[in-house]
Amino acid sequence: MEKVEGYIFSALCSINFLVSCLLFSKVTREQRDPYMDEIFHVPQAQRYCKGKFKEQWDPMITTLPGLYLVSVGIIKPMTWLAKLTGSVVCSTAMLRFTNLLFNCGNFYVLYLLISKLHHRDKTRLMLRRILSAVCLSTFPVLYFFTFLYYTDAGSTFFILFAYLMTLYGCHKASALLGVCAVLFRQTNIVWVAFCAGTVVAAKMDDVWRMEYTKKRDEKPPAVRVPLSSQGVKKVITFSLDFFTSPETVKEVMQVTWPYAVVAAGFLLFVLLNEGIVVGDRMSHQVCFNFPQVFYFFSFTYFFSLPVSLCLHRTLRFRNSLKRHPLFFSVITIVSLLLVWKFTYVHKYLLADNRHFPFYIWKNIYQRHKLIRFLLVPAYIFTGWNFLETLKSRSFFLSLAYLTCLVLATIPQELLEFRYFIVPYLMYRLHMPLPTFSRLVGEFLLYTVVNVATIYLFIAKSFSWPLSLATQRFMW
Repeated sequence: MEKVEGYIFSALCSINFLVSCLLFSKVTREQRDPYMDEIFHVPQAQRYCKGKFKEQWDPMITTLPGLYLVSVGIIKPMTWLAKLTGSVVCSTAMLRFTNLLFNCGNFYVLYLLISKLHHRDKTRLMLRRILSAVCLSTFPVLYFFTFLYYTDAGSTFFILFAYLMTLYGCHKASALLGVCAVLFRQTNIVWVAFCAGTVVAAKMDDVWRMEYTKKRDEKPPAVRVPLSSQGVKKVITFSLDFFTSPETVKEVMQVTWPYAVVAAGFLLFVLLNEGIVVGDRMSHQVCFNFPQVFYFFSFTYFFSLPVSLCLHRTLRFRNSLKRHPLFFSVITIVSLLLVWKFTYVHKYLLADNRHFPFYIWKNIYQRHKLIRFLLVPAYIFTGWNFLETLKSRSFFLSLAYLTCLVLATIPQELLEFRYFIVPYLMYRLHMPLPTFSRLVGEFLLYTVVNVATIYLFIAKSFSWPLSLATQRFMW
């Protein structure tokens, strides 16, 4: 890190922490007691604080105890050094504070990831890298849960840190961090697989280049998305040769074995646990909710609008429709069938009016039974825009990411924007580095959304008819 860049980054990191602390103080004063899922997480963490690791496990908790273990590991030394005793130790506020630390960690790790993935022309891109890190660390869905005792901040931190270690070739450290991420949320095993997939993709790119060089006597770029049937055939043939070659398989396994160990351990856990979910299994059933990918495309398009909106790209989409009408007709028919046969609506989505997805579903999808079909053209456009952005990366890397995206979203019955945090950040990190003006637009969008959502949570509380408890709006 250059000296000036270091000063700027440190100053912004301090400002981020100060602003977050002020917001944290306000949120905690307004909502002192555990709220929503905190009513399960906080008591469980407090039992761990008292050293009661083998006593009652709340059956409503669906994740492993990574959040509670890390919280105790952070809070106990802090309270001992500060000589704090009594109820303040492992109080709701103190437990929430651990997520402020994870927020700072996410800011730093995001900056390092952006610097690693966009390392060319360091001087000219300095401010853009820093501003990108600022934007992504304030990504509204993630930033909101910085102020509550949820798993999202820590889960995201360990996954991003694991991916950073993968990029630096520290695969044992990456696998260990992947274990920490899985202890926060079991579905993070998909992103541990993504870390391994990037290693395999990089090796495939290297072999592709070598074979291409031998045939053409020139150095090509990494393989891009095949646009023709001949290109698809070439990539399939190459992939079959790659994975059936003992030499390449051995080279890949020599690097990726730490991830394979994590995968084997996770498989053993699933067998012993008889499933992925730890508790409340009836509310978290695995299904094939294919429209989840469509929801994610729409979600991604909205939040990346300032950095991806482009008239030229929209015109290219129109030209693609004209050049490939049969292809888009088939895609439309398949999408309509997926929406028709595989749309699942979770009971929480229809019943819990504290979450924003409730109002999206009520005011859009429940307006008329045909609305979900009429939105298919929008899904196709946002999906095309999504894939168009990924074309800047290697085809094999993009394929690894898309595979993990499908595995992370489709099995979820509940439409929950928190499940989109990691896939969105991975997508955004691999986009070409936006211009400074576009990043400013992105930051303004995120700031407006953050202000609106935090304001609604703090100032617009409400009550249910048969309950005296205060209810608040949230993601």
